[in-house]
Amino acid sequence: MMKPFHFADRLNTSIKKKHSVVCVGLDPRLEQVPDFIKKKALTTDKNIFSAAAEAILEFNKGIIDAVCDLVPVVKPQIAFYEQYGHEGVRAYEETLAYARKKDLITIADVKRGDIGSTAEAYAKAFLGKVDVFGKEVFSFDADALTVSPYLGYDGIKPFIDESRKHGKGIFVLVKTSNPSSGDLQDLQMQDGHTVYEIMAQYLDSWGTDNISETDYSFVGAVVGATFPVQAAKLRKLMPHNIFLVPGYGAQGATAMDVKNCFNADGLGAIINSSRGIIYAWKDSDIYSEKDYAEAARDAVIKMNKELEAMIK
Repeated sequence: MMKPFHFADRLNTSIKKKHSVVCVGLDPRLEQVPDFIKKKALTTDKNIFSAAAEAILEFNKGIIDAVCDLVPVVKPQIAFYEQYGHEGVRAYEETLAYARKKDLITIADVKRGDIGSTAEAYAKAFLGKVDVFGKEVFSFDADALTVSPYLGYDGIKPFIDESRKHGKGIFVLVKTSNPSSGDLQDLQMQDGHTVYEIMAQYLDSWGTDNISETDYSFVGAVVGATFPVQAAKLRKLMPHNIFLVPGYGAQGATAMDVKNCFNADGLGAIINSSRGIIYAWKDSDIYSEKDYAEAARDAVIKMNKELEAMIK
């Protein structure tokens, strides 16, 4: 049986191919989806939840088509889909599948965290295969998953095991971008280390037995762009872990704020932007709602240039 292509190598290969470290967050808010898409969905489908799912899916496909040659990865946040029930989850699954067809690596932003058989079930659902009447098949089949680590290693191990088996990856919450993240993550232990530093030390050890040819682990870290000083500390503590970096753009972080997330090789981080890309048309004097995909493409081109100049 052929060994799965290491997640970090797949990601870094795509980064180099597309000359981009941008991750597009697919966080569709129905009220901000262009009216012409919503009207079409409501006209063809009288079930409002099904119509919502179809509107979201069409919106996502437009964004994906516009940016797939410019970025290596997309990250749909599941909360924006789950709120529409099983139809929303269907749209989520179809979004992941469509992105893969367009040569994009997919990160399921679901922040799962549990122990025992529950963690195993989550891991199989998003990263591995599930047994259906004696046949093992992929379900959501994302390339990577965001994971919450605060139940300890036995809550992380199933995700690591499935990633290793299928060439997938995980991104573990370490220092998040929200303003009150420090309430817990910045707490100092008796030895002077903060909670986020201790978590980084764990991550560094969890993936060291499976380093890729490009010198990175399939166990990554979520590190907010809004905390550049802490990011610099974490980069030293986790030299082989890829950072998934939220907080760029709408949350206020700039290209200079994410500089500390990268290694000297120009790799080691992917920078997420959601609202600043998928709703770029709303802040434009040039584009109408029917040009939302073109506006998103231009926003990615601008972000790519900003980050490329910073990395150099």
